[in-house]
Amino acid sequence: MAATTLASSSSLLFTSHASSSSTSSSLGVYLFPLSRLSLTSFSTTLSSSSALSISPFSHSTSSRRASSISAFTVKASAAEKKKVLIVNTNSGGHAIIGFYFAKELLGSGHDVTIFTVGEETSDKMKKPPFNRFSEIVSAGGKTVWGEPADIGKVLEGAAFDVVLDNNGKDLDAVRPVADWAKSSGVKQFLFISSAGIYKPTDEPPHVEGDAVKADAGHVGVEKYISEIFESWASFRPQYMIGSGNNKDCEEWFFDRIVRGRPVPIPGSGMQLTNIAHVRDLSSMLTLAVENAAAASGNIFNCVSDRAVTLDGMARLCAKAAGLPVEIVHYDPKAVGIDARKAFPFRNMHFYAEPRAAKVILGWQGTTNLPEDLKERFDEYVKIGRDKKEIKFEIDDKILESLKVPVAV
Repeated sequence: MAATTLASSSSLLFTSHASSSSTSSSLGVYLFPLSRLSLTSFSTTLSSSSALSISPFSHSTSSRRASSISAFTVKASAAEKKKVLIVNTNSGGHAIIGFYFAKELLGSGHDVTIFTVGEETSDKMKKPPFNRFSEIVSAGGKTVWGEPADIGKVLEGAAFDVVLDNNGKDLDAVRPVADWAKSSGVKQFLFISSAGIYKPTDEPPHVEGDAVKADAGHVGVEKYISEIFESWASFRPQYMIGSGNNKDCEEWFFDRIVRGRPVPIPGSGMQLTNIAHVRDLSSMLTLAVENAAAASGNIFNCVSDRAVTLDGMARLCAKAAGLPVEIVHYDPKAVGIDARKAFPFRNMHFYAEPRAAKVILGWQGTTNLPEDLKERFDEYVKIGRDKKEIKFEIDDKILESLKVPVAV
């Protein structure tokens, strides 16, 4: 793996952070500061020529808690305008990443083409964010559709500086795009991976370099692109929030709160997770494009810098709606239900921190869940979902086992 080298025109800003943390017990929201970051934990060496070398695959869990609290922040020089191709998934929570990334790049003066998997006339394109692609076109971007295996034919004659694959979850899906990009002379290859590939740890949060599941499809992709591209980076998101998202997250809570129903949460409700506004994900990706030398060869947790408890998420959603909330806890095994079908988040501590992005790219998050949830609730009401008839069969089974009455 090639070491990351900062161009001589870039400047390094040395910063020191006091060790601290803050807690909001009323909402169950926690902040874990960057001060716990250790440059040693990133296997970082700074040479006399100001070259920063980072080896994300060699990071060990035993070294990631070292005591150093110094950090480097890259101060980018004026970015050159680039031609960027975004290969975007046609479903799921990740689809919105490509949409926001395209808009941010266009706003920064880059040339953008978004290649959506599938057909333009499919029913999927009638849903957000696809039904808002006119915003990309009106900003000067291009939109095309097709299959990854046919990317060379669909884009015949086109040339790009950067390719982001925001579609494939395994090497079979990404290889056609990566191989085409390599043969086409693409200078930088970016990949949307997933924080879900981390192995459970006794020392949360997950930080870049923690042990991952070797058999996870995303891991195979990260290894492959690191072998064939000199300039590459991988981004591991978790849950996200933002206008145009078509995967239920906060809506799951709103559905129950606006109807005066109890909100059933598995376990204690103190499990920690991470929800980031998609604008933060797109800003991190844009920094990687505009600071390619710094980003090269690195893995970034593409997440917010704050965690939230599951109970805290319910209370924040209720506050955004201006309504009370009744939370009930249950044991999925005792009730006899699959928590993955009954609840939108993992039933365990599952959160990461964006340490590498802060240190290497100088990235700062803007996610503000209380405010972001107000925006989402306004949209929830605007589309009439608060009046939509919804069945709660799994909820009813849980509440019946707990002998919790539900108003009809």
